[in-house]
Amino acid sequence: MPQVIEFSDVVVRRNAKDIVDHLDWQVADDERWVILGPNGAGKTTLLQLAATTIHPTSGKVDVLGERLGRSDVFELRPRIGFASTAMARRIPADETVLNVVLTAAYSVLGRWHEDYEDIDERRALRVLAEWHLDELADRTFGTLSDGEQKRVQIARAVMTDPELLLLDEPAASLDLGAREELVALLSGYAQAPTTPAMIMVTHHVEEIPVGFTHVLLINEGTVVAAGPIAETLTAEALTETFGLPITLNQEGGRYAARATL
Repeated sequence: MPQVIEFSDVVVRRNAKDIVDHLDWQVADDERWVILGPNGAGKTTLLQLAATTIHPTSGKVDVLGERLGRSDVFELRPRIGFASTAMARRIPADETVLNVVLTAAYSVLGRWHEDYEDIDERRALRVLAEWHLDELADRTFGTLSDGEQKRVQIARAVMTDPELLLLDEPAASLDLGAREELVALLSGYAQAPTTPAMIMVTHHVEEIPVGFTHVLLINEGTVVAAGPIAETLTAEALTETFGLPITLNQEGGRYAARATL
C-alpha cells in the first residue's frame, strides 16, 4: 500500500533535549493508527510533524509523498485534516457551527468575505449530519459543550475529504456519555472503505475506537512498540511504556487498562 507518512531517523530537539529521538515510522494509506504514551512522550510532536506545522531538527519526514523542507507546506496542508484543542481555541466563539465547518473549504478560521458555492454548503450540512451535529448548525461555537465542540472540530477536519486525518486527543475532558458517543462515531468512520489514513493521539486505551488497525507506543521520544494493534497492544508493552505494572482487557474490540500496584 502507498505510504502517507514516512519518518526516517527523525529528531526534534528543543532546549537541548530530544523530544523525538531518532524515530522511524511508516503509515500506509489504509491504516488507522493510535499513538499512546505518557505525558511528554512526544505524541503531539509526532502529529505536528505529520501536520507539517513543524519541521524535524534532523532526519527525513515525508507526508503524502512530499519531503518536509523541500515542498510547499501551504499546498500540502489542505490535503490534511487536523483537529486539536489548540485549534479549538482559535475558532471564534461567536461563529456558527455551520460556518466553522464551511470555512474549512478556504482553510480559514472565521468567516469573512469568502464566496461559497451551494455545493460547499450542501457538503458542510451533510458532514454535520454524519457527526450528529445537524441540529446545532445555527448555534455559535462558544455555546457548545466540550463533546459537541470536539465533534465540530472533527467535522471541520473531514469537510475537505482529506488524504490524511490527524486527531489530537479528541476525547480528552469528555464525560462518559460524550466519550462513548464520539468513540462510536469514530469507529464507524474508521471502518468506512473511503476513509483516509488516520492517526489519533490519546492517553487512554479506553478511547481507542473499533476499526483502528495499528498502535505506536512511545516514551521519551523513542518507540517502545509499533505494529498491528491486536499483536502490539499488550500488557507487557503498556507496562514498559508507562513504567508501572498494567493489566489489559479486551472485549468486542474495545480495551480497558488498569495499574496493578
